[in-house]
Amino acid sequence: MMLGLAAIVTQMMHLALVLAMAPVLVGLVRLVKARLMGRRGPALLQPWRDLAKLLRKRPVLADGATEISRAAPYVACAATLFAAVLVPGFAQGMLLAPLADLLLLAGLLALARVALALAGMDVGTAFGGMGAARELSFSACAEPVLLLCILVLAMIAGTTNLDAMIVAFREGGVGLRVSLALIAVALLAVGLVENARMPADNPATHLELTMVHEAMILEASGRHLALWELQAALKLLVWMALLSAVFMPWGMAPAGAGPLAWLLGLVAWLGKITALAVALAVFESAIAKMRVFRIPEFLGVALLLAALAVALLFVSTGLA
Repeated sequence: MMLGLAAIVTQMMHLALVLAMAPVLVGLVRLVKARLMGRRGPALLQPWRDLAKLLRKRPVLADGATEISRAAPYVACAATLFAAVLVPGFAQGMLLAPLADLLLLAGLLALARVALALAGMDVGTAFGGMGAARELSFSACAEPVLLLCILVLAMIAGTTNLDAMIVAFREGGVGLRVSLALIAVALLAVGLVENARMPADNPATHLELTMVHEAMILEASGRHLALWELQAALKLLVWMALLSAVFMPWGMAPAGAGPLAWLLGLVAWLGKITALAVALAVFESAIAKMRVFRIPEFLGVALLLAALAVALLFVSTGLA
C-alpha cells in the first residue's frame, strides 16, 4: 500500500516538475549562450512569459487549413509530455515505471514528429513543405541510429525498461564498456538533430531558407504556437533526462524511498540537467551550423558508431 502511494506521489511530482522545468531549460540555454556572447540575454523565465502570453490568444488559421492543423499541436504536445513522464527523473519506481520502455519512448517521439510534419504540410506553403521534407529526411537517418542504440542498451542491461536498465547500470554490473561510450556519442548526435539544435539547425534563425523546425510552425499562432513551443521544450528535456538517466544514473532515489531521498534525488537531477544545458549552450556557441546536405553525413557517422558498438558487443559476448 505504501509503495503504491509513493509511486503515485512521485509520478505526480515528476509530471509537475517536467511541465515547470521544460520552458526554464530553454531559458537557461538561451541565457548561457547570451552571456557567452557578451550580451545580457533574456530572463530565465522569459519562455514561461511568452507561453502565458500566447496561451491567452486565439489561433488564426489559414484558409486552406484542415483539422490536421487544429489537432496536430495537441497530439504532438501530448505525445511528448507522455514521453517526458516516462523517463525517470529524481526517483525510480514511479506509477508509470512498467511502461517506461525505450521502444515506446521512440514511438512517442516519432508520433510527435509526424504530427509536426503534417502540420507543416497541411496549409500548403512552400516553407512548411520544405521544413517537413527536411524533418522527415533527417528522421529517416536518425531513427536507425536510435534503434541500434536501444539494441546495445537492451543487450547490456537485459531489458528495454528504463527503470530496470538504470538499476543495472547504477549497480555497476555491466562494467566499463566501449560500446556504451560509442552509443553515448551516437545518441548525442541524434539528440542534436531531433531537437533542431546546432549544428543540424539554428533554433534562433530568421532565415527561411535555412529553417527546419521553425519552417513547419511559421503558420502557427496563439495557443497553437504555445503548444508547439512547449512541445519543443519538452522534447529537449526528454533527451537530456534520458541521457542523464542512462549514462549518469547516480543520485536517483530508489523505488519505495522516502521524502529525504526524493529531495536528494531532485537536487542531483536538477544538477545533471543544468550541467547538460550549460554544455549544450557552450557547444552551440563554439560551432557553426552545417549545410543541410551535410546532416545525413553527420548522422551517418552516428550510425557507424552505433553499428560499431553492436559489433563490439557481439564480439565480446562471443569471446566470453
